[in-house]
Amino acid sequence: MSEITGRAAHPTLDMRGTRCPAPLLGAKKIVDDLKPGETLVLLSDCPGTADDLFAWAKWTGNEVVKTERLPDGGSAYHLRRGRAPRPVPSAVLDLRGVVCPGPIVEAKKLLAGMRPGETLELVSNCPGIETDVADWAKATGVELRASEEVAPGEFAFFLARR
Repeated sequence: MSEITGRAAHPTLDMRGTRCPAPLLGAKKIVDDLKPGETLVLLSDCPGTADDLFAWAKWTGNEVVKTERLPDGGSAYHLRRGRAPRPVPSAVLDLRGVVCPGPIVEAKKLLAGMRPGETLELVSNCPGIETDVADWAKATGVELRASEEVAPGEFAFFLARR
C-alpha cells in the first residue's frame, strides 16, 4: 500500500537518505522496465530530485504525474512510463490482411534492397506476427529496433539490416 494514497502502487522505490542523482538513477532503472502507462512511486528526500525528474521526463517522454509531500519532509513522485520514441522509418510496408509468412517474406525482400542502418516499418495484423518477427530477427541478424501494438491485433515493427 502506498502510504500516500492508501492504494497499491507498484512498484515503489524508497530512495530517502540518498543524494542526487541516486534517486533519478534508481527510478530510471525501474521505469525503463515498465510498460507504457505503468507508474512508479519514487520516495526521496533529496532537494534536487524534483528538478532532476522534471528535466529527465522532458527529454525521455516519461511523465511526472504528481508530487506529494511526505510527513517526514520528503516527497513521493508518481512517474508514468511514456512511449519509447518511434524510430523514423525509411520505408513503410503495410501488410495488414496478408497472412503469415507473407509479411516476413516481403519485409525480407525490401530490407535486402535497403542500406545498413535504414529502418523499415512493417505493419501487420497476422495472428502470431509478434513471435514470428522476433524469432526471424534473432535467426537472421535483422535488428528489431522497436515494436508496438498500434491497434488491437495490429502491430508495427521497426526493422533494420545490420
